[in-house]
Amino acid sequence: MTVRIVKPPRGGTVRAISSKSEAHRLLICAALAEGKTTVSCPDRSEDIDATARCLNELGASVNYIECAGGRSKSGLHSRFDSCAAETAGHDHNYDKYSVSPIDRSQDGTRERNPDCGESGSTLRFLLPVCGALGFRASFHMGGRLPERPLAALYDEMASHGCALSEPGCNPLVCEGQLKSGLYTLPGNVSSQFVSGLLLALPLLEGRSVMQITGVLQSRPYVDITLEALRLFGVTITEEDGQVFHIPGVQKFCSPKNVRAGGDWSNAAFWLSLGAIGKDSVTCTGLDPNSRQGDRIAVELLSRFGAGVVCRNGSVTVSPCTLRGIDIDAGDTPDLVPALAAVACVAEGKTTIRNAGRLRIKESDRLSTVAESLTDLGADIKQTADGLEINGKKALPGGRTRSFGDHRIAMSAAILSAACTGTVVIRDADAVRKSYPGFFNDLETALGGEYRIIGE
Repeated sequence: MTVRIVKPPRGGTVRAISSKSEAHRLLICAALAEGKTTVSCPDRSEDIDATARCLNELGASVNYIECAGGRSKSGLHSRFDSCAAETAGHDHNYDKYSVSPIDRSQDGTRERNPDCGESGSTLRFLLPVCGALGFRASFHMGGRLPERPLAALYDEMASHGCALSEPGCNPLVCEGQLKSGLYTLPGNVSSQFVSGLLLALPLLEGRSVMQITGVLQSRPYVDITLEALRLFGVTITEEDGQVFHIPGVQKFCSPKNVRAGGDWSNAAFWLSLGAIGKDSVTCTGLDPNSRQGDRIAVELLSRFGAGVVCRNGSVTVSPCTLRGIDIDAGDTPDLVPALAAVACVAEGKTTIRNAGRLRIKESDRLSTVAESLTDLGADIKQTADGLEINGKKALPGGRTRSFGDHRIAMSAAILSAACTGTVVIRDADAVRKSYPGFFNDLETALGGEYRIIGE
């Protein structure tokens, strides 16, 4: 679908959508728990739906319940504004998942066919969980997911009792019983491998140890996993941040009600808009103490020179004179598309480094950020592991595309606020992967206007 930004967003107040990083982990823990769990999650996306769908295929019962007067299911335009109350302790006002756990007494030889869509988290979390349960399953993958790296996790599972189809096969078949022991993973490929094993290994007979070699990048995502496990009563101890000790035969105890917090990764686009647009942007529903590493967006925008005020679960960012900065994206690569848009109009040079893993996302994000923002007039080039951006006072705008990547579409959309001409984005419906209501919020909450001009 092709979208024209008829009127760039200016500013206003918008509620942060539910964190898909938290939702994935909470849904999986709930499916492994004893007893029923309610996971409050006012916002759905293709990725969250993929995890819910796969858990149902593995034998859980995951159902989405809308609050009274909930939003319509109109895809790109959908929002549940009637469920947007921010009052603490009133989770009954939120749309939620009702999760009854997987029946672990099921016949392990029965074929299961989980469809992961394009969700890397779903595949990398549930593959080892399936091995720990001893289930036979064929994992179906869409988009670039079959091309994304899996070797390190694949090798560890294969050497600990699981039989898997040849690398690169789609579907990927997993069978056999994962066994406890010593697991070794590199820290510089994907933190999702670490999280997947942390979710799976407590289920096994016997104690396991996971050794991380090198620097564990994207560490905050592992912290989100550990926090979810703690909520469900699972005990894991660490040694020097490189070794995880995981007792076996642990029970996941349902806390009955849990809630996915506001998503700092997607909120970063609106906060970045506040830095480059005409008026300030306030994003509500953000926990300053969240385990999400992308909350550092507040610090980075302040370093750019934007005005930043944090108060009572909301963040307000106001436009000021911006200057280029140096950014180490090792722990927070998902921020790069939003921060790159800010850098395009920040005086001087911005260097983004330690972001090589962006080449194996939904697109090669270093390449696609550079190409999409260059289409709009930015002065940006790739390096081996990052980007170099020379800021301009304004950009002319133009036509670009998302490359099927939700964060590329959102980056181009917010940069329209700093363009003198119209911005047109092809394949803009990629936002459905994480934020189906993105363009609706751009229009209804933040003063923009868009038109769908073609498929």
